Amino acid sequence: MENRFSHIASLIGDPVRSRIMWALLDGRAYTATELAVYSDTSLPNISMHLNKLVTANILSVKKQGRHRYFNYSRPEVSYAVEALAGLMTTSTIKDQDLPEEVPVRFCRTCYDHLAGKVGVAIAESLVRKKYMVVSKQDFKITRKGNLFFRSLEIDIVRLQNEKRAFARPCLDWSERKDHIAGALGSAMLNYFLAKDWVRKTKNSRAVIVTAKGRKGLLTGLGVDV
Repeated sequence: MENRFSHIASLIGDPVRSRIMWALLDGRAYTATELAVYSDTSLPNISMHLNKLVTANILSVKKQGRHRYFNYSRPEVSYAVEALAGLMTTSTIKDQDLPEEVPVRFCRTCYDHLAGKVGVAIAESLVRKKYMVVSKQDFKITRKGNLFFRSLEIDIVRLQNEKRAFARPCLDWSERKDHIAGALGSAMLNYFLAKDWVRKTKNSRAVIVTAKGRKGLLTGLGVDV
């Protein structure tokens, strides 16, 4: 077990591979060429790193036509990457990096769910309104919460039967508080996107909260963004 852990840690800890892992946090699948550009390295070098991550079952690869797309092999990988980011301290962030980071800290995707200030505020509101209660390792939905999510056409029973964590607290690296990961977090993000409450941005994990979304979050959840 210790040797296996050391192997995984060394794989993720490599500078090039860590950039690959960070890039994939936006939930999109990327080609080797795209990841090479992001990581500022050559195609042969990125291919070597990707092969190691796929072999270790950290990444998966899917073929579509002539292209091969890489992504996390399972949601738990994204939780691990986000948790590692939580080890960063404010002293490690340079002042010149702050303007670029502001939109990402406000609202972003963490793989397939919302994170940042908005994601944390939503989690806190759901607990405050007693739609959820905090357990040791997950969030539990109350009877009141079941009715609320039903009003959003989110099927709690179906989500609980999925082969993944249902509602997992995910420590937010920028807020240092939990947002909602797992099947419920993914379903909520899909709902917000479908209702045009939030919009993804190109080439960034930052998410825009629309005027419609600000109103919806305020009236529906009491979240003032």
